[in-house]
This record gives sequence, structure tokens and C-alpha cells, in this order.
Amino acid sequence: MRVLIAAPLLCVSLFAADVRPLPPPGIDVPANQKAQLEEGLKRLSASIDQLQGSKLLPDVLVFRDAVRTALENKEFFRQEDIGKARDLLREGQQRADALMEGRAPWTTATGLVVRGYISKIDKSVQPYGLVIPASFTRDRKWRLDTWFIGRSEMSSQVNFMYDRMRNPGEFTPSNAIMVHPYGRYCNANKFAGEIDLFEVLEAVKKQYPIDENRILVRGFSMGGAAAWHFAAHYAGEWAAAAPGAGFSESADFLKVYERETIKPTWWEEKLYHMYDATDYAANLFNLPTVAYSGEIDGQIQAARMMEKALAGEGMTLKHVIGPQTPHRYHPDSKVEIANILDAIAEKGREPYPSKIRFTTFTLRYNRMKWVTVDAIDEHWERARLDAELVKDGVQVKASNVGAFTLKFGPGGVPFDLDAKPAVIINGQRVVAAGPSTDGSWTASFRRTGDKWVSGSFAGNELRKKHGLQGPVDDAFMDSFVFVKPTGAPAAPGIAKWVAAEQAHAITEWRRQYRGDPQVRDDTSVTDAEIAASNLVLWGDPGSNKVLARIADKLPVKWSAADLVVGSHKYSAETHAPILIYPNPLNPNKYVVLNSGFTFREYDYLNNARQVSKIPDWAIVDTTVPPNERFPGKIVNAGFFGETWELKPAPASKRAAAR
Repeated sequence: MRVLIAAPLLCVSLFAADVRPLPPPGIDVPANQKAQLEEGLKRLSASIDQLQGSKLLPDVLVFRDAVRTALENKEFFRQEDIGKARDLLREGQQRADALMEGRAPWTTATGLVVRGYISKIDKSVQPYGLVIPASFTRDRKWRLDTWFIGRSEMSSQVNFMYDRMRNPGEFTPSNAIMVHPYGRYCNANKFAGEIDLFEVLEAVKKQYPIDENRILVRGFSMGGAAAWHFAAHYAGEWAAAAPGAGFSESADFLKVYERETIKPTWWEEKLYHMYDATDYAANLFNLPTVAYSGEIDGQIQAARMMEKALAGEGMTLKHVIGPQTPHRYHPDSKVEIANILDAIAEKGREPYPSKIRFTTFTLRYNRMKWVTVDAIDEHWERARLDAELVKDGVQVKASNVGAFTLKFGPGGVPFDLDAKPAVIINGQRVVAAGPSTDGSWTASFRRTGDKWVSGSFAGNELRKKHGLQGPVDDAFMDSFVFVKPTGAPAAPGIAKWVAAEQAHAITEWRRQYRGDPQVRDDTSVTDAEIAASNLVLWGDPGSNKVLARIADKLPVKWSAADLVVGSHKYSAETHAPILIYPNPLNPNKYVVLNSGFTFREYDYLNNARQVSKIPDWAIVDTTVPPNERFPGKIVNAGFFGETWELKPAPASKRAAAR
């Protein structure tokens, strides 16, 4: 077995045939200790039953569920983890007892505090850690620094929470609250791990007075990779960013650290554009950023790649390098970084700067301060919109952009209230409506042919838009429900594949994202769930009643005999579609056919591989068994167009045999 050792704290990677499980197998809990934990869970659950309706209940639930899921899923990795679980149950019970007495002392505590929230994605309770400075008071708004954790394959909720109750972390500024998101385990804060940050921030803002213009993103190693992502993709949201080590893109990092020939499909190469921070380097024009690397740390590669990308945009990265330092912070560098961030945070974020540079490849990331891109001409090709305030108007230069909105909130408009702002778009003058009397201004523009006009696309028009643009993995960044078939399959040949992939998706969601999917039979899906959630439909039109309702409205035609995609026909006995598409029952949400998230076991072992592996649609030959990389042999795949029209890949780009 050949083992390739990656950089510290990122991963150990194996070839596909030798993939080891992640998380690793847990230990057996001795019967007497298991009984103690179960008794503690029983008591805590009884207390929780009496606290239903309390807004602070997630702060108790998070302790129970951490221990419960560790027991159920064998996620005690060392003997000491069992003792940690006992401590968590003790803390959870103390909180429950206090709540029943009308007290909640942890809400006013300083120092290390663990709290929880209920995720919209799967209704799981997720933990986060806080470091509240001793000087904390509620009579002013506080700077908030987010810290993304490094990789630990044994970071169960039990281990994460126990650590957050005892370890203040790498940086503890006295003038800021520190928040440590869990990120849903070991995924470099991607997909559901990405949404975790925004759900954590929402929860923190409800509990503490936070200054919206003094939020910083920081992290090291795997957490540094997360910081690069949030800095580049959400540059308009933060006051500053401070990534340390990690990785900033996939292809070069994997080539350097895996030392293997990487041969992605054409659609995988396009999908690299979702998470490669180097592709979004122009956005750092809008965000003060200071990077850190140890001089002899191989992960200096991340900052070097960003330096190159920023140089292409005419910018120079501030890069603090710890002299002769491996994969850790140099003490002098920590002081230098802290001083830089304190100075930037003191000034705070500027919500309405006079000039903006913005680039994206997908409407998933479509906003930069007062600019929102509403439509792209072609997804996964670079879209660019630069905007600058000029006298009584805005100068805009746009490419691969079909529609956009300029928005200034109350008091933010830069024009006189009686102005009729002129927006110059690629040299064309378009007059917009004037500001409102509250000092706000919103103006939308769309392109018709070569002409720009004021206004937006019709709201009921089927087209790709933010949160409804694919690929398959996008469905799992919001509330989703797995819908199981109860009927007899029209094509019995794929039934075994469907059942296995459904079970695999449920199991792996728990293992990689630390929640349990909401699962319903096709006979019990409610109108409320159709309205609120993306539906993941398993089976075929014969076996799944929900799928049968919408089958004739999907771009893939599926009968008992054939599966037809454009001009291509496949046997329904041996082929199945994977697909994401606006749900015909509710076009504001997705429907997904026969897929969970699309990266698999081989990809778990290096966070840079944890990117989308399937585009908007794919056809799978189910006679080829699934493995650690693919759900079967992908014989065709592609992206839908901007109005969700079918665009089969040209013959030269069709999938090679898997």
C-alpha cells in the first residue's frame, strides 16, 4: 500500500483502492461506562422535554446530541473521549436545571462558552465556541473575529466542544469576541460547512451586541483554507481577513501534495471555479487581507498562489512570513498580525466604497457590497463587474453579466435626493429612478441583446439565479428532504443501485456533515415541505410518486424502457439520471434525482478534493458498481443553460469510461 503524506494537519491521502474510513473507526465503550452515559442521556432528555419552547434550548440540546450521536455512531476514538462525554452531560444537565429555575448563567459568562443553534439545512443542532473577553459589557457593539479550525479527523462534536470549553485558541484579542465555528466536521468549511458560518453568525448576533462592520475572518491550516474561501468569495462582508497556510485552490495544491497525475473531467475542471480562491482574487480589492505562512512550511504554496493571482490584478498581497518556521505561527508574526488587524478593525468595514471590483463564476456568489449580479451569460466562465461612483451617477464595466442591481441602504445613497442618477454601462447611458427620502437607492438593469435597459427580469421567468443555479451539491446548502420510493420500480434493473446510493447518501451525510437527513416516504411529503425545502427524489417515475407527478416537466425523459437526454437514448434497465432542476411543484426550490453530495470517500482524505464531482446532470451506467470516487460509470454529463435548458456536452467532451 502506497501512502502519500500531505502537509501537517491537512490529511494523509491514499490511492482509491486503499481508502481508509473517515472519520476513523471508534473504540468499543465498556458496558459500565456506556450504561453511565445512557443514564445521563435519559435524565437530560427528560429535562429537555420540560423545556420545549425555550429560545435557549439549543444551548442544552447541543450537549445531549453530541453524546447521543457519539454513542450511536461509534465516535469515541480514544478512552479519554468517554470522560469528555461525561463532562458534557454534566454541563448540559446543569444548564437544563438552571433554565427550569429561570436562569441562564452561560449567557452572561465571560471566558470560554459553548453554545448551539438549530440548522435550517437538516434541523440538526450544531455547536460553536466563544471566547468572551473579561471586559465584555452590553452597552456597546463588539468586534467579532471568526476562527476556522484546523483539520482533525477525530473532531467529533464531543471532542470539539470539550476543546472549546478549555482551549482559548491561537488568538484572544481583548477587544473582540472570538467565535469558533465547528464547520460540520472536517470539510474546510465547504458546502454545509460554509453555511454553518452564516448560521453561527446569525445565532451570535441574536445573543451579543455585534458591530456588523467589524467582523473578521481568520484561520490556520485547514482553517486557513476556509479563511481564503470566505475572504475571496464574500469579500464585501468582512472588515478584514487573515488566512494562515492552508490551500487556496485545488489543482496545483493536489499536484504538489499528492504527487499523482490528476485527470479531472471537463466538468470537474469547470467546477473548480466554485471554490478556487485564486479565481476570485480580484475581490480582495474590497477587503483588507493579511496572509501568514511559515518560511519552511509547504503550505506557503497557498499564499504564493494568491500572490500570483493578485499580481495579475495589479495588487500586492501583504504576506507575513515566520522566519525558519514550519507549520505554526512564529511568535513575532503573531504580534505583527494582531497589530495590523487591530488597526484595520478600528477603522471598520466601509459598506459603500466609491469603487468596487467584483468577479464570480456562479450566482451562488453574486454580491459585493452595493453591487449584486442577478444573471450571468454563461455559468462557470468568468463574470466581471467593476463599478465606480462618479458625479451624479455610476460608471459600470461588465462582462459575462446579463443583469445586476445597485443597492444603497437607508442613509447610504451618495446622490442628492432630487438626483436622477445616470448609470453608464459599458459606455451606454441608462437613466435610473432617483433615491428615496430615507436616503436609500435601488436600481436594477438587464441586457436585451446589446442594449442595457432599466429593470430586472420577470420574477416568474425560469432562469438561473442566486440559490437556484446548480450544481447538484448546491441543493445541500439549504433545507432539503430525502424522499424515499414506496412503489414498484418501472425499471427494476436500477432498483438495487437506487437503494444502495440512497443508503450511502444518508450514512455519509451523517459521517461528513454531522446531521441526519430529513427522510420521508413519497406518500407523506407535505405541501409545507415542498414550499420550504429542496426535494431529493430517489427511484424512478414508477417507484417514486412525487417523481411521477413531475416527470413530464423535467428535461430528461424517463420511461420504463428508455432514458432520453436530448438526442441520446439509454436503457432504463441499466442507466439512471442524477440531476438538479427547479422543482416544477415549487420553482423557487430544487428537485434532485438520485444523489446526495457528490464527492466520495477518496475525496474525504484531502480537503482540496472536496469539491463538486457532478455538474447539473449526469447519466450513470449502473452495471458498473459504485466505488470510492464515483456512483457508477458516468456516460454523459453536462450543465443546463441559463434558462435551465438542456445543453448536452459536445461529443468531444463526453465522459470517458469510469
